[in-house]
Amino acid sequence: MIEIHSDNGSKYINRIIAELLNKLLIKQTKTRPRHSNDSRLAETKNESVILKYIGYIYISKKYAESVNEFYQNVFNEYLNYHRPCGFPETKINAKGKEIKTYPKENYMTPYEKFKSLKDAKQYLKPGLTFMDLDKIAYAHSDIDYAKYMQKEKFKMLKIVSDV
Repeated sequence: MIEIHSDNGSKYINRIIAELLNKLLIKQTKTRPRHSNDSRLAETKNESVILKYIGYIYISKKYAESVNEFYQNVFNEYLNYHRPCGFPETKINAKGKEIKTYPKENYMTPYEKFKSLKDAKQYLKPGLTFMDLDKIAYAHSDIDYAKYMQKEKFKMLKIVSDV
């Protein structure tokens, strides 16, 4: 039997495709939120971040290098060192249901969260120190880097939009 695995989002699966797969006897599996084996958690985060900052636009493959350069050299630094995220606390209520809350003190950048982990130093690549990473993180204010990222994003979008 042939199998196909797809994202559970409606932009990837629709009724016509599902009927076609059934007709061809192709089994379809879908990702499920909060099941790490499905990789959906990472997909959800990446999808929402990309769509928020870039939006739905067609980008020709000839511009892949320009887009990749923007993400590697500008956007990743913004996300990791300058964009705060809410990190949840999970509690179990009396009925056994998981309740997620986002206390004020749990809003920080991914880098700050990483540094706050117990024995975080052990997770650094060999030869890399928090002093090295602090130089990147604190070289610009969050606002200044956000402005820089926006400027670079518009430069990249101008290139890829064939204008």
